[in-house]
Amino acid sequence: MLDYALFDALCAVVRHGSFERAARALNVTPSAVSQRVKLLEERVGTVLVKRGTPCVATPSGALLCRHTERVQILEAQLAGTLPNVPGLDNGRPTLRVAVNDDSVGTWFVDAAAPFCVERQILLDLVIDDQDHTAQLIREGAVQAAVTTQAEPVQGCRSTHLGRMRYFAVCSPHFHETYFSNGVTREALRAAPCVSFNAKDELQQRFIRRVTRAEVNPPLHWIPHVAGFLRGCVAGLGWGMCPERMIGEHLERGELVQMAPGRHLDVALYWQSWRLSIGWLDEFGAMLRTRAAEWLG
Repeated sequence: MLDYALFDALCAVVRHGSFERAARALNVTPSAVSQRVKLLEERVGTVLVKRGTPCVATPSGALLCRHTERVQILEAQLAGTLPNVPGLDNGRPTLRVAVNDDSVGTWFVDAAAPFCVERQILLDLVIDDQDHTAQLIREGAVQAAVTTQAEPVQGCRSTHLGRMRYFAVCSPHFHETYFSNGVTREALRAAPCVSFNAKDELQQRFIRRVTRAEVNPPLHWIPHVAGFLRGCVAGLGWGMCPERMIGEHLERGELVQMAPGRHLDVALYWQSWRLSIGWLDEFGAMLRTRAAEWLG
């Protein structure tokens, strides 16, 4: 018989990134969490957590986390159908999704909220670059992901949601300062650029498309979707912003397109566990339908 108190401790450490935060979530001491994880590692015969900041699962740990998450979801589903079964948690199920910040800031929350409210599902969003969110579902840290990866992660199904369109924008004064003679290699090499984080490659993709060369501009790092947009409006630099986020700023003249008619389209996919779980399957079906209202 599997001891799920040990499995829950492992999942909590991976989910929260530290033994201390896992202890608070489980309402036990950090020492108790450490002892449970250590005992599980001894029983399995391998290291399950890479201690660090944050703590992350090893491949074996990720496998056990995926199993435990599925058991927790299945039990939550059963509790909703048979609420009087002893030992089942009758609390709300939690949907943990890896999603890119631009989607959160433009369409994902609006699409997901009505379903979560109606079904009394708690939403736990893990923010990462859209090119890297699939890794989180692969590691067992989430149950589903909005990702650019079309090929299904092992044990998951993948469905196309649509595409997000990005434009290179900057303030009018910034444009006059750096791009009055066109968006050239020299101009792009001199003009500061706003980047979300080290994983954000959209600006470089635009540069390569326009110049067919590798250009390394001065960088502002702003890992926050609203702050990123404000950086462009305030004239800090230029950046690739989602079409749905910049319409009003373009109309008011606060932003201009650097290269009218040129854009980048990023295809997005929904990946979730292949295991048949009623509300998770229904959430995916709903998301595909609602995404069509916002994505091309």
